[in-house]
Amino acid sequence: MSNRNTAGLGALLTPEESVLVLIDHQPFQFANLNSHEPAMVVNNVVGLAKAARAYGVPTILTTVLEDRGGLIIQGIQDVFPEQKPIDRTFINTWQDERVVDAVKATGRKKLILAGLWTEICLAMPAIQAVGEGFEVYAVTDASGGVSAEAHDMAVRRMVQAGVVPITWLAVMGEWQRDWAREETIPAAAEVQAQHGGASGVAFAWETQLLAGRARGAA
Repeated sequence: MSNRNTAGLGALLTPEESVLVLIDHQPFQFANLNSHEPAMVVNNVVGLAKAARAYGVPTILTTVLEDRGGLIIQGIQDVFPEQKPIDRTFINTWQDERVVDAVKATGRKKLILAGLWTEICLAMPAIQAVGEGFEVYAVTDASGGVSAEAHDMAVRRMVQAGVVPITWLAVMGEWQRDWAREETIPAAAEVQAQHGGASGVAFAWETQLLAGRARGAA
């Protein structure tokens, strides 16, 4: 059974304890993604990947039957150009020993997952990993299912098993935690500007206003 903390400061994510696995963000999976707007999932998962890079969180990429399902989307691969995704035959990522060994090699127990589809490729490894003692977090808006019902039922099932649902901006917020962590603020601001939707627009506007005031004071 999982030994995860369900409340208190220890239940929140830190970069030092986290490991991220991105599962099957491939063309075949996107073709039948109907729970979310596909462009939104692309935006969110690429933002999540960039955040992991910014905070130094180990990230493992994996695909299923790459020759038939297609390569992982370019936006993710561009964040980790040096990494070749682990290509599986197992539907359940957690049954592939290469993936499990890569996670265990990090020595981290807060396992963050996002994948297509939620009801299969996300739920199966999440439920198994939480039963093996990992604290599992499912990034619901960087994942998606073949229908809204399929996604929703998968999230409910994962929650019943002890998986924590979370969104990608919440993940980044917990990683940052303190604005005194100044070394990561520039990268976090860039991710927010590129992938944060209206928040990114507002941030760009604020930056413009501050720059204008600085010029006026000069």
